[in-house]
Amino acid sequence: MHRLKQYKGELMLTLCAVIWGTSLVPQKLGTLYLGPFSFGAARFLTGAIIFFPLSLILKRISKEERKPFLQKDLVIGGGLCGIAMFSGAYFQQLGLADTTVGKTGFITAMYIVIIPLIGLFFHRKTEMMTWVSIALAAVGLYFLCISENFSISKGDFYVFIGSLFWAIQITLVDTYSKKTDSLELVLVEFVVAGLLSLFCAFQMESPNLQSLTASIGPILYTGIMVVGVAYTFQALGQKTVSPAIAGLILSTESLFGVISGALMFQEVMSLREICGCVLMFSALMLTQIKLPVPQKLLPEAAPAASESSSTPGKQLQTPATQSVKSE
Repeated sequence: MHRLKQYKGELMLTLCAVIWGTSLVPQKLGTLYLGPFSFGAARFLTGAIIFFPLSLILKRISKEERKPFLQKDLVIGGGLCGIAMFSGAYFQQLGLADTTVGKTGFITAMYIVIIPLIGLFFHRKTEMMTWVSIALAAVGLYFLCISENFSISKGDFYVFIGSLFWAIQITLVDTYSKKTDSLELVLVEFVVAGLLSLFCAFQMESPNLQSLTASIGPILYTGIMVVGVAYTFQALGQKTVSPAIAGLILSTESLFGVISGALMFQEVMSLREICGCVLMFSALMLTQIKLPVPQKLLPEAAPAASESSSTPGKQLQTPATQSVKSE
């Protein structure tokens, strides 16, 4: 029975990765009709409407005891997470207009490697394997984005800036999900991101009913499937799957991005870019590997102390252990 639940969880996470990876295709189609702020407003507000009833259902079927929390933490945390999500989505959508779906998927996935670097500012320990992953990802990013004449496209640069904000967003969620109800935090986050996008759309763009109608398909897919369905699958799937396995599964979203870009837009990568993707994907895999500590290096302790220390300490969480991430 336990193994069956794990299989179901792995299937949900795989579907989640497929949805996230393929969502870059409708996002790119959306750039043909709507500006990044207008598209963000439509998708996040649609997603918030869809996620609200789903969050109520998840709360009802959840057997976990709800902990009390301060509304102030929910407002502040949701606001900060929403700002980071708004920024990440804006730069990603802006970059998609000038780069390929496949490259966007791999560059965006860099947030998995960037998160440990952010953790250094909070005095969080970074393992040696993580540093190897960061170095490998940097080399891969160079091959993928930097041309032979040492130039980078505007689209690739914007997408990379977006990945920085995704890493900040996930770090903030990691902090505030421990202080508040995670589902309510997600809902506030989507509303804040949607309202900020809506305000900027009317200030800096000229959204109209015609362009909104033309992009209704991409909006509904990213709003319903990415926000509603994918987040629900992730929340349910991670309950029965270990963080390491979940991380490996969710990291494949970059591969599905390349596949969907090739199928829908006939995107073809050069040998140099393929090498960059291989190096970056290897770096994503390495971030999930935990090297065992040799027994002779472990300090001896009294039985009581060793028993109490057998519980794993708090580790910097990666996107695999988060209930929030948006493409």
